[in-house]
Amino acid sequence: MAISSAPGKVYLFGEHAVVYGEPAVPCAIERRARVEVSRREDGKLSVHSDDLTLDGFTVEYGVSPDERPDIDVSESLVTAAMGYVDGAIEQVRDVTGNDDVGFDVTIDSDIPLGAGLGSSAAVVVAAIDAATRELGTTLSTEELADRAYRTEHEVQDGQASRADTFCSATGGAVRVEGEDCRSIEAPDLPIVIGFDGGAGDTGQLVAGVRNLREEYDFAADTVAAIGDVVRNGEEALSAGDLEEIGRLMNFNHGLLSALGVSSRSLDTMVWAARDAGAMGAKLTGAGGGGCIVALDPTPETETALSFTPGCEDAFRAALTEEGVKRIE
Repeated sequence: MAISSAPGKVYLFGEHAVVYGEPAVPCAIERRARVEVSRREDGKLSVHSDDLTLDGFTVEYGVSPDERPDIDVSESLVTAAMGYVDGAIEQVRDVTGNDDVGFDVTIDSDIPLGAGLGSSAAVVVAAIDAATRELGTTLSTEELADRAYRTEHEVQDGQASRADTFCSATGGAVRVEGEDCRSIEAPDLPIVIGFDGGAGDTGQLVAGVRNLREEYDFAADTVAAIGDVVRNGEEALSAGDLEEIGRLMNFNHGLLSALGVSSRSLDTMVWAARDAGAMGAKLTGAGGGGCIVALDPTPETETALSFTPGCEDAFRAALTEEGVKRIE
């Protein structure tokens, strides 16, 4: 048996634009997906999941592509729940050369699914790390991040960036621009997260931005403007200027709203945070529902969000410098 965990993340700047080669800055937070893996010799894969936003379930199925889990839920839910695990195990089989190996996989996550906090990246990173170690192979952080990215790239039909998986594997604040991924320095940020209890459809939202960008020059300019915000944000991070970081987060949210990826609940939480005195607030992740991230060292934003209609949960999230964690 091998056990690994990996952190979720928030985007300070750059989501969506990163898909088109602009830079992005995500930061790992101390909310984790924990994956336990045991080898089995019959080639089957058994997955049990306990998640903050999903009732526990267990499925078992074979390795044939036309076999599906025997579970009484919609096909779309099966695909969403199992696609990343399937992809992670395929990477494990490829890197270790064990094409027919099976696994018992148990996932325990305190990262809301599809809410912009990198739940899929954390599960994929932790699953690949635990399963390869169960087979006697320990990947470097760089290869682990690359294998996890390949999984997300395949599952998301080529629309993933390296940002989420690199951040989850390495921890800390990172800068991602195309193939260039590196850790950067960041001050201790007073992060507050608001969660509306929902989740956006990442594929649909990414496709919507792509269509706008192809149809309108000003939409392409908006994507490029997000890249400019990121570059200014890097300077503010280096200087430890929290006020400027917050102002740029506000700019970033406005540009994302213009691209149509915000929602009424996200905008309501963003304005509740700003009205409570947050230095900045924006959606994080693909949008359409899920989470916002705000900067406020006082308790005011968390309190305001907890009383905001449509906000299901509000909590502080400490940054973590530790990426994948090998527990056993």
